Amino acid sequence: MTRQVFKLPDLGEGLTEAELVNWLVNVGDEIRVDQPVAEVETAKSMVEVPSPYAGTVAVLHGAAGDTLDVGKPLISVDAPGYVHDDAASGSAGSAPQAGEASGNSAQPAAGHPDGEAYRNEERAGIKEPEAAESGSGNVLIGYGTPGGSAGSKRTRKPKTGRVAGSLLGAGAPPSTTGAPLSSAPVVDQASASERVETRVETRGSAPLVISPLVRKLARDGGLRLADIAGTGDDGMILRKDVEAALAGAPVTDRSLLGAGTPVVGGSLLGAGAPPSTTGGSAFGADARTGLDISARTPMKGVRKTVAQAMSRSRTEIPEATVWVDVDATALLQMRADLKRRDPENTPGLLAFIARFVLAGLAKYPELNTRVEGEEIVGFDGVNLGFAAQTDRGLMVPSVRNADKLSARQLDTEIRRLTAVARDGKATPAELTSGTFTLNNYGVFGVDGSAAIINYPEVAILGVGRIIDKPWVVNGELAVRKVTELVLAFDHRVCDGGTAGGFLRYVADAIENPGSVLADL
Repeated sequence: MTRQVFKLPDLGEGLTEAELVNWLVNVGDEIRVDQPVAEVETAKSMVEVPSPYAGTVAVLHGAAGDTLDVGKPLISVDAPGYVHDDAASGSAGSAPQAGEASGNSAQPAAGHPDGEAYRNEERAGIKEPEAAESGSGNVLIGYGTPGGSAGSKRTRKPKTGRVAGSLLGAGAPPSTTGAPLSSAPVVDQASASERVETRVETRGSAPLVISPLVRKLARDGGLRLADIAGTGDDGMILRKDVEAALAGAPVTDRSLLGAGTPVVGGSLLGAGAPPSTTGGSAFGADARTGLDISARTPMKGVRKTVAQAMSRSRTEIPEATVWVDVDATALLQMRADLKRRDPENTPGLLAFIARFVLAGLAKYPELNTRVEGEEIVGFDGVNLGFAAQTDRGLMVPSVRNADKLSARQLDTEIRRLTAVARDGKATPAELTSGTFTLNNYGVFGVDGSAAIINYPEVAILGVGRIIDKPWVVNGELAVRKVTELVLAFDHRVCDGGTAGGFLRYVADAIENPGSVLADL
């Protein structure tokens, strides 16, 4: 029988990595097909990854907190009857190692009625039609067991060279005792990037580097690879070596310095105040400010995803902002009347505003588009995203085909998606399929904000808190319930006339909700 190596699949939307949050199994556990083996976080969601193989857990490729690359080993499973016989192979430790597929991959996967179809699916992301009647059909985006609908095609990164026939950074060499695998829990602690198989550069005295990711990490941190001592084979520089150097490096942002500023031993000469000599920080001192560094927190998971999206939005979208104060008194009164008559089925204020936004997008469809190269792509329908604050950060789930829903239906879906997002169970599709975003930041007690557009959308509407303000009504001063609407839009897709027209339409709908709802 064989050892099967299950590689981390693309969990949707072309994602390239995921953070390993928690293992759900231990080495030595017996598992079945489709049993969840790990929890990973990606695209702002927590996902349980099921195993396509049945058998005994042999290797866990990574530890909680590691960032794993798509297409790299996640878990190795020994099929029933698997024997770790080093002598039979003619060399010690010849059983498949962490990150290697076994040489018997042509045999059917244990516990699965059509192992070859399963492996083909894992390689290409396409299910075999004849396997439609077998398996549970449990799927993640891009892969799953036969029995569900056909998966979408995806590509794999090509493998490149190895060094001395072993995986770089894979840890100690295999045992030569020929003893069977131990049942004690063993976890492959090397992070995914350290196990990337790539061709090693050995020109002259150039530093040995395992992957472009390691180079980028050092470059972004302002470090010279020549100054980093590698702990891998033959002095190979691994990701953990760069991270260790960053932990002790006083300055990591070269953009703050002039060109040609010398770097010696990881410190910058002439970069500002001298480092503190108090020695009170485990991270050292910052040469630019002279203060001890209290913490270094990697951007991972939700924060990393948000940072990337916001940076891309600011970099690529030439946005403009318009805003208006709105008298929401009539909307509040209308909702109060509905609640008195039917307290259980009255939509929330956000659902009513969402309904007005959707009507506005029907009149001004330019704001429900996306820019692709030199084309503006329009959509037949609206997936309305809305910002939801959770314990794990800001999530933006979207209501699919929201333009076809009533205010009551919108309210139900908004409440459902909010609960799913706060539980960390929203799917990547639910978090990345929006075409327009509505952001109610009034719940934080603020009046207004120039929100950053949720890339790759072209507009976002923000709603501030509703408060009592003096307002002129029919020529007389009165106290009214007033809120502020702020629209940020991509100036490539429309001009101020369109943006202003849409904002004014939504504002008029809030001020006169009855007349607008009568037409919906």
